[in-house]
Amino acid sequence: MIKRFALIIFLSILLFGGLFGWKFLQISEKIKNIPIPPPPVVAVATVKRSDWQSALSGVGSLEAVAGVEVSSEVAGKVKAIHFDSGQTVKRGQLLVELDSSTDEAELKGLEASERLEEAKFARSRRLIARNFISKSDYDLNKATLDEAIAAVNAKKTAIQKKLIYAPFAGQLGIRKVNLGQYLAPGDGIVQLQQIQPIYADFSLPEQQLAATSVNQPITLIVQAYPGQTFNGRISAINTGIDEATRSIKLRATLDNGNQLLRPGMFADVRLELKDNKSVLTVPDTAISYNPYGDSVFLIESAKQGYTVKLRQVVAGETREGRVEIVKGLDENDQVVSAGQVKLRNGMAVSLDKQPAPGERGNTP
Repeated sequence: MIKRFALIIFLSILLFGGLFGWKFLQISEKIKNIPIPPPPVVAVATVKRSDWQSALSGVGSLEAVAGVEVSSEVAGKVKAIHFDSGQTVKRGQLLVELDSSTDEAELKGLEASERLEEAKFARSRRLIARNFISKSDYDLNKATLDEAIAAVNAKKTAIQKKLIYAPFAGQLGIRKVNLGQYLAPGDGIVQLQQIQPIYADFSLPEQQLAATSVNQPITLIVQAYPGQTFNGRISAINTGIDEATRSIKLRATLDNGNQLLRPGMFADVRLELKDNKSVLTVPDTAISYNPYGDSVFLIESAKQGYTVKLRQVVAGETREGRVEIVKGLDENDQVVSAGQVKLRNGMAVSLDKQPAPGERGNTP
């Protein structure tokens, strides 16, 4: 009985072993017949040496040459508005009239009192010449007349303050008042800013102070107009160093005849220096920016083609689509400029005869 049971187990193992072996051979043959995918094709760029003009970079903001919020010095109800939002105005141009009817009525009463005091004083002057009145009465009439004249002048000044003029030429903002609105002293009416020319205030580290000077040319870019540069010159350098940041504040003046630049815009400022520097550069598409550091895929020759090696680099300035390599690469090294997403360290690659799409326009 035991021998028969052992024979059945042995035959079962032999049968199943044969089936598994036959299936394994079938799978092995299929695997051998699967074609090996070719290595990925990548665009390649060469590390080039270039002469770049030395420059300093800073960040800042745009400021108006002059800017105020036009407001009323006295209380009153808006009688007339003589401007539109966004209008360009001249210095001294009338903007708003406040109701002055009550003041004008009071002025007539004060002027009548003034005329009366003038008559009294004229009579006193004739009488004192004949010694018919005392010197104290004459002085009292003179003081009363002066007080009446001062009251008239004060009321005229109060009426004049209800005519609100532009303090300087510039461009108005959005109107904040309406007809019939009551204005308290200090209430804002409209923003007025002189933006032609316009200032750019920015900072540089204190060690760069010796490289800056008044009338030095600068270029500026703002986020509102990507790819467009604006030119200006340094017009002032602050006399002191900021102790908190150890930086020096500078002001540049730019022509803004087209009024594209507006106060408050964030600005990237660049100062061109006289000397040049020799730098190694690669296309900006070749660099992978990561929190732990920048890197590129370096092309290396292998027995059967090319492989890539991940290389950490230190990147510097960026100009016209190329990035300065401060450390990590040598001149004439080849790096992947497109197709890095599908790569890993040590992977075999095939080189594309064409440069990266972003560089084809620059290919002779």
